Amino acid sequence: MSALAPASTVPAAAVHLAARDVEVGYPGRPVLRGVTFRAGPGSRIGLVGENGTGKTTLLRVLAGELAPTSGEVRVVGSLATVAQELEVSGGATVGDLVEEALAAARAAAAELAAAHAAMDAVAPDARPEVHDAAAGRLARALAMAERLAVWDADRRADEALTRFGAPRDTGRRLAELSVGERYRVRLACRIAQRPDVLLLDEPTNHLDQDGIEHLTEELRRWPGVVVIVTHDRQLLDDVMTAILDLDPSMDGRPTLYGESSYATYRFQRTQALRRWRARYAAERKRAATLAERLDDAYEGLSDAWRPPKGSQGHRRATRARIHVKAADRLVQRLEATAVEVPVPPLELAFPDLPALPPATDVAAGTRPLLEVRGVRVPGRLDLPGVRVDLPPCGRLLVTGPNGAGKSTLLAVLAGTVLSVRGVRHVAPGVRLGLLGQDDDADDDASGTSHAASPGRVPRASGAAPGTTGFDAYAAHALALLQAGALDPERLVPVASLGLLTEEDLDRPLAELSVGQRRRFALAKALLAAPHVLLLDEPTNHLSVALVDELTEALTATSAAVVVATHDRALRRDLDGWPELAL
Repeated sequence: MSALAPASTVPAAAVHLAARDVEVGYPGRPVLRGVTFRAGPGSRIGLVGENGTGKTTLLRVLAGELAPTSGEVRVVGSLATVAQELEVSGGATVGDLVEEALAAARAAAAELAAAHAAMDAVAPDARPEVHDAAAGRLARALAMAERLAVWDADRRADEALTRFGAPRDTGRRLAELSVGERYRVRLACRIAQRPDVLLLDEPTNHLDQDGIEHLTEELRRWPGVVVIVTHDRQLLDDVMTAILDLDPSMDGRPTLYGESSYATYRFQRTQALRRWRARYAAERKRAATLAERLDDAYEGLSDAWRPPKGSQGHRRATRARIHVKAADRLVQRLEATAVEVPVPPLELAFPDLPALPPATDVAAGTRPLLEVRGVRVPGRLDLPGVRVDLPPCGRLLVTGPNGAGKSTLLAVLAGTVLSVRGVRHVAPGVRLGLLGQDDDADDDASGTSHAASPGRVPRASGAAPGTTGFDAYAAHALALLQAGALDPERLVPVASLGLLTEEDLDRPLAELSVGQRRRFALAKALLAAPHVLLLDEPTNHLSVALVDELTEALTATSAAVVVATHDRALRRDLDGWPELAL
């Protein structure tokens, strides 16, 4: 159940968000269980957890868009949410979103004007109760106007659009904008709206450095409640007052970590996982011991024991019953001390990627694995005189604001976008793996591909409805093989990566969460055991635990790696890599 009070009737001190024993699930597949927390003014809670653990689902429950299977959600104050995807209908424009966001501020301004007029209209000789009523109305209207900063609403909206790099033309149709532009418009509008309770789903995914800094400033001084699903470790450090980890713990319930740094949270979480895995291993060993002792007991019952020759027949039956009871008591003792320990979460098993293709001039050090010079893609990228080359085991960090051409450069390196000028050269036998920024989208998650030639990454195409992860991965492998871009001896099995469970891989891709589809896209990039790995915003939509594991793997792999990212923590972790700032 959800209770939502209009902003105009709620004192600022009363604003809060609370969840008690919230459960959400589908037939045969639980999603959330035992979610309990309470947040008041100034609380900023980060929702973290593995992909598919229900972070976005919980936001929808808190927003009242989805009813929990059991439990209760209570919201006091106005509420707004910024989902990962914004549905566009009709001819809606940027201006429509702005006006929708500022409706409460405009209403508060109108009420303040009306309250002032009503106060001015009270006659000097009016009864005290009339004067008090008008004064009370004016005080309430003034408090609400100050809370929503109505005098600053239009400037605030324009500044947010500017700082987030969103289109400011109010006549622009939302359908004409990219996914990132639409998200930035909606985020700017919600920040300008100033709701009491703000729910954000991966807000830094589509922001550049300036936009992230502005968002951080706004959230730090947010007077109400903020709940944020994020993979951004720096944002967790800079903003959050608590972290709610939706990953199942040993008792199957989420864990709320109090005010602490991200490093402290990760240390506590890692220690808990170690204890969990040790307990799981011990219980599996106990179960094996139980099975072995039972086998021995019943085998002895049927084969080992024989009554003494000449003994009475009923003694044989009596001894048999005693033997069975002793075995049953053993079972009861072992089962009484056993603990039901769920399977611990997956760990990334990054493959051993090769540094060099079969013997070529690359091995002799005469040529790089991949090289581009002076490329130009009209309207998207122009790098006259700039050379990018990757030697074996090379590293490159690509940075720059939104629109600078980072994604285009990676696409040119991958061969999926052709340059109208310059040179691109790939050494013979070099295999490429590409994780695009939007490769978690439904139409790219299929794994089916168009034909390609060696040295180019096949482009993904749409999948038939119901295509499972296993089927899509096999289709992608076949496309790479037909393109001569795959060595069958070096194929990386998707189930070996620790990115998705076999149960998830057997499900249609359309049923997976955005984060799970992102994991699948990463698996596709690794399928051919590439010598060069090209990653565009690799931390987008991934859990913070997987981001940590992936970062460690990228620094250690023998393959050459190019990373384009806005992620501040990732850039700090990759400090020392050669950097190309666009």
